[in-house]
Amino acid sequence: MLSRQDLDFTGLVRPGDVILCGQGTAEPLTLTRRLVAQKDAIGPFTCFLGVCLSGTFAPELTGGIAFRAYGAVGTSAALSRAGRLDILPWHYSRIEGAFASGELRADVVLLQLAPPPAGRSGWSLSLANDYVAAAARHARAVIAEVNPDAPWTRGAGWEGREPDILVAADGPPQELQPARFGEAEGRIARHVAGLIPDGACLQFGVGATPVAALSGLRGHRDLGIHSGVIGDVCVDLIEAGAVTNARKPCDRGITVTNTVLGTARLFRHVHDNPDVEVRRAAHTHDHRTIAAIPTFRAINSAVEVDLTGQVNAEVAGGSYVGAVGGQLDFVRGALAGEGGRSIIALPATARGGQASRIVPRLETVTLPRSDADLVVTEHGVADLRGATLSERVTRMIGIAAPAFREELARAWRDREGRHAA
Repeated sequence: MLSRQDLDFTGLVRPGDVILCGQGTAEPLTLTRRLVAQKDAIGPFTCFLGVCLSGTFAPELTGGIAFRAYGAVGTSAALSRAGRLDILPWHYSRIEGAFASGELRADVVLLQLAPPPAGRSGWSLSLANDYVAAAARHARAVIAEVNPDAPWTRGAGWEGREPDILVAADGPPQELQPARFGEAEGRIARHVAGLIPDGACLQFGVGATPVAALSGLRGHRDLGIHSGVIGDVCVDLIEAGAVTNARKPCDRGITVTNTVLGTARLFRHVHDNPDVEVRRAAHTHDHRTIAAIPTFRAINSAVEVDLTGQVNAEVAGGSYVGAVGGQLDFVRGALAGEGGRSIIALPATARGGQASRIVPRLETVTLPRSDADLVVTEHGVADLRGATLSERVTRMIGIAAPAFREELARAWRDREGRHAA
């Protein structure tokens, strides 16, 4: 097993290569930092990124590297603002299959593996059972960072080819601290709690609003989790007895996720835990699997929502700041199931109250109005299920910040007047 100092990318990466890096807390920091340090000796190449939590790929450190990503989530938003991130606007569920079929190409794959604990065998993909394994099957070179501080997780066994090079990690995995939330998110959480019955199965995204919403569920019972991501707040719910997964028809008793984004506390919880499985997106994001779970609640956030219920979760101020991600996968799966609902939760304003996040119309649509269900702000809940356009407008204005309601109503009247003319 090599050390970081012994790893020479100049003999492994060719000019013009596409390098796929593990994402989020699964970023192999020892490898990515070495890659960036040697970039000038390698020649021009492209990195494909997912969620970024580290500062490894900061614009000022990565001149000469081209970047592609399925979104601008986390620190990669700085690359987006600098005009250096080429976005692949795909549903997250499609990416794994595209790398498996060769539709998407990766010449070199950098990933993080956890060694087995005593009594276990085989590497684990640890904190993300995502598209890296599929890409590795077709890559020219697979380089794995072996990190003894990464949790060995169930459901995420490494079944791909033997890595060409193993490198010892020189530090613990990247962490993500729980998002802090304020008064607005706290009020949103109280509204969301009233929409989630005991026994519901939850999916949720990242950020202050989902964390606040989950924090308000400690008094619930027999909740389940089937999500693309879990964070430290999930440990809070499990320890409080709120999450048991007892009523799920599949994976009963098991918290299911595709990625683990949190701190060392969460890593300790998932390590060799039979009650947690880190599964492929083909399972976590599968429409049929989600639809088969009754009383599913898909809880997602947004940059802005228009008066008809359309959601933008990708662009703010003309810059990419989010992703298509798995939102539509979970929303459609939830709405197809018995008693399932979709909840889009967001503060009513941005920029310190200077801008409304309920808007007359959108330029970027992540979730179409045909999939609109429940929209929640600190000012209330707009139930758009079965509502006509005019009914939706009234309900959406009702949950906008009071200072913007007349402006929104006037904008809609003007729009309808132009259409009538």
